[in-house]
Amino acid sequence: MSHRILIADDEPNIVLSLEFLLRNHGYEVAVARDGSAALELAAAFRPHLLLLDIMIPVVNGFDVCSELRADPLQRNLKILMLTARGRDSEIKRGLSLGADAYVTKPFATRDLITKVGELLTAT
Repeated sequence: MSHRILIADDEPNIVLSLEFLLRNHGYEVAVARDGSAALELAAAFRPHLLLLDIMIPVVNGFDVCSELRADPLQRNLKILMLTARGRDSEIKRGLSLGADAYVTKPFATRDLITKVGELLTAT
């Protein structure tokens, strides 16, 4: 069974490169371009991992993380915040809301794939 990964990001170039990278590593991928769609797809697609940008429209990434952590049906979902917002206060907030990991953009694809693998083997 391949792991399912949901990408919640509104930057087309980031989404294309992440989709390509993850699919080439054997993952099943879905994309949400805003926070509301991310919450809907999390319920329907049932991903094992969510790559979550903070600065997405409609519902921001912090609120998406908080809502998913409050949902008992999503308790096993791993959340990796993948964002350009890298201040200490933002990292602390993301992790305190329940994110399992926090990676800032730009990122090295090898490092991201390693982190994804670590999170998915911890499930």
